[in-house]
Amino acid sequence: VDDKRKMQTEKHLTGTLILSVFTAVLGFFQYGYSLGVINAPQKVIEAHYARVLGVVSPDRYAANASGEDGTFLQADTEGTLPPPADTSEDLAASPHILTMYWSLSVSVFAIGGMVSSFTVGWIGDRLGRVKAMLVVNVLSIAGNLLMGLAKFGPSHILIISGRAVTGLYCGLSSGLVPMYVSEVSPTALRGALGTLHQLAIVTGILFSQILGLDFLLGNDEMWPLLLGLSGVAALLQFFLLLLCPESPRYLYIKLGKVEEAKKNLKRLRGNCDPMKEIEEMEKEKQEAASEKKVSIRQLFTSSKYRQAVIVALMVQISQQFSGINAIFYYSTNIFERAGVDQPVYATIGVGVVNTVFTVISVFLVEKAGRRSLFLAGLMGMLVSAVAMTVGLVLLSKFAWMSYVSMVAIFLFVIFFEVGPGPIPWFIVAELFSQGPRPAAIAVAGFCNWACNFIVGMCFQYIADLCGPYVFAIFAGLLLIFFLFAHFKVPETKGKSFEEIAAVFRRKKLSAKAMTELQDLRRSEEA
Repeated sequence: VDDKRKMQTEKHLTGTLILSVFTAVLGFFQYGYSLGVINAPQKVIEAHYARVLGVVSPDRYAANASGEDGTFLQADTEGTLPPPADTSEDLAASPHILTMYWSLSVSVFAIGGMVSSFTVGWIGDRLGRVKAMLVVNVLSIAGNLLMGLAKFGPSHILIISGRAVTGLYCGLSSGLVPMYVSEVSPTALRGALGTLHQLAIVTGILFSQILGLDFLLGNDEMWPLLLGLSGVAALLQFFLLLLCPESPRYLYIKLGKVEEAKKNLKRLRGNCDPMKEIEEMEKEKQEAASEKKVSIRQLFTSSKYRQAVIVALMVQISQQFSGINAIFYYSTNIFERAGVDQPVYATIGVGVVNTVFTVISVFLVEKAGRRSLFLAGLMGMLVSAVAMTVGLVLLSKFAWMSYVSMVAIFLFVIFFEVGPGPIPWFIVAELFSQGPRPAAIAVAGFCNWACNFIVGMCFQYIADLCGPYVFAIFAGLLLIFFLFAHFKVPETKGKSFEEIAAVFRRKKLSAKAMTELQDLRRSEEA
């Protein structure tokens, strides 16, 4: 049986299918690259911002900030930084201006994703999957050009604008890519091919970290090229998409083009008979027609969906507020605080571990349940966050605590990829049937991007305020998320939508019975 299944799988894995999936997930590679690229060159870009804005970088006046000799320690070898007025107000304001512009440069990417996440379904249905990916690639190319040309204008404005436009692209791409890949994949390969987008993200992060090394592109001369380099992947994707067939499911179910759907199926499957999949599409089309589409408003107002919506939003919030993006955005800075001599290389180590455990998690998810992996990941991250905090707090007393912090960061990333990383996205799809699913995925996507923005915008301020205790905040949040998941998140592996809905009904009834029992006891006591 296994040999027969393997032969069928190999038969379905055609050159056209491989090309189509590879081309699509280039969108997620760009997403990962954009997440990681802003990390390594932070100091170089902040120094450039300081020159352009005419303010003093926080590192540049540290030795003389007390004003003992009335002078400033200038590190501006080019002589382009005008000396600011010798006042306490300037000293206080300068680092805050830089922190604000840097935090905005990091987090504005998520604003773009937030705005565009609601339009994924509309543009995918209106233009078709392939044409939609072609059109939105223009945003990626434009955004990367703005960043690549940052030295030829007001760099802070061009970088912030470029990352906002790139975020718009990634918000659209993060919906269109899984949609297309799931629709062109044969049933036997849908799970395996569907996990490639997560692998593409972490590969993009790793590429950005390696290219961000000082002797490659992470230096004062080459950083604009580093920021704009994912435009090359966008151009490659644009031209490869011209060779990719449109989704047969889209053609059949949405447009009713039966012959065109059969033609594209033959391209994707080789010499296989397309009629079996055509029959499946017909069944899916009838089911979709029989189930009324649910709006976002109905999703929140109907008690039928309330518990599932709360779970869907909380798993997204727990993914982002776990602190993982603080690691991705600011890991070089965190390693520096931990006393690591070469923080950039440690950051690349995080990227390698992230990639390896993403591959491992693909097999773990297939073996274990969603809920158990999610809980295990959250608890592991909680312990790692506590260890990280202890390491950072005691670093001044014990030099070896830098190793504790470093190991804790690696474990934090490993446990994230075990559960809280990949699971929130497909558990949302499993919680809802065909009718409410598009609205639920749009809301979950918006929630995820909004939380991403909050972490990116606020982490630097919170880190400056809390110092070594910053990850104690994430440890507290992880404890809340673990308790919520333990009591509220159902196991969805191998269950139908009706079975999952029944779990929520039982939870609702048991909660109602508990409330009635408490009311009865109060009345008896009275």
